[in-house]
Amino acid sequence: MPALAVTTVSGNDIAPWLADVARLRIAVFRDFPYLYDGEETYEQRYLATYATCPRAVFVLAFDRGRVVGASTGIPLRDDGDAFQAPFRARGIDVDRVFYFGESVLLPGYRGRGIGHRFFDEREAHARRLGGFDLAAFAAVDRDPDDPRRPPDHRGNETFWHKRDYVRQPGMTMRLAWKELGEPDETEKPLTFWLRPLR
Repeated sequence: MPALAVTTVSGNDIAPWLADVARLRIAVFRDFPYLYDGEETYEQRYLATYATCPRAVFVLAFDRGRVVGASTGIPLRDDGDAFQAPFRARGIDVDRVFYFGESVLLPGYRGRGIGHRFFDEREAHARRLGGFDLAAFAAVDRDPDDPRRPPDHRGNETFWHKRDYVRQPGMTMRLAWKELGEPDETEKPLTFWLRPLR
């Protein structure tokens, strides 16, 4: 299998890739644990925040010119209040935090080191920018006995621990989205994971 090409883009260079990343988010997040019943127009509007932020980053994985994976990052100061509130509540300066949005990779391309590359590139980007003490991301909380969990589902917790990220109990935000089978959006809890960047 040929090696995937991985490219990092930031600022205005993100804009041409919004539709590709929106489609990937919808495809990958349909699976457990997100079970997201996404809509492309909303996705592109959400992702446009990254294109208007000169310090934001997209890390893109390509197979023969087709985007098969993407990972995003943005200074927490430039993200929404829902993302910032748990940090403020803990007395953490949001100006010192670089937030990692999503990492989405089509199933056929997993297990080839791309997940590590996504983290490596985003961490390197934040260090190049300077001024950030912490890298952070949030993961949805699901009951371990959730009947929708596929029998072969493997969470990413072991991978995140190996990268020195630590789950922060109590540092939780609530975001609303429509799950598969739901008539309307409902709020879901997501808990933050942190690691020092220095």
